[in-house]
Amino acid sequence: MAQVQDELGRLIGLPTHRLRIEWRRHFRSEPPAGLSRDLLLRAVSYKVQERAYGSLSQAAKRALRDLAAKITPEGANGPLRLPPTLKPGVRLVREWRGQAHSVVVLEDGFEYQDQRYRSLTEIARQITRAHWSGPRFFGIALVRTKAPAASARPVRGPVAEAATRGQV
Repeated sequence: MAQVQDELGRLIGLPTHRLRIEWRRHFRSEPPAGLSRDLLLRAVSYKVQERAYGSLSQAAKRALRDLAAKITPEGANGPLRLPPTLKPGVRLVREWRGQAHSVVVLEDGFEYQDQRYRSLTEIARQITRAHWSGPRFFGIALVRTKAPAASARPVRGPVAEAATRGQV
């Protein structure tokens, strides 16, 4: 770990033309024309750390690609809706008509009453006998984000909206 810290410290002191050489060494290609010194430094530093500690998981890379795909069509200043991430083992509880319903999050779906389901919507339909958005039924909100300068209002999702109407 000390070697990585030493290497990062060395990179910070390099002039831009030396950072371009480091880019070529780590990426085996020419750096993009007009790339700022700051971005050169960040990219080369990332490569140093990646080689020492390992790369992102395939799931993380896929999530980043999906986010980039959502940003591109809407533009960098458009809203971005991030799905909530539920870790396996989390228990979701919802009271419906006086009865508590408990769902356990699994790696590849959900478990409700000793049966596996692919989606929360299937479970919500099983409970209510009507079509419901599963995430909304269990109070899981989509996180809505905007560009920093777009709005000064706090972020609100379905859970916050439902709570203000007394539905949660």
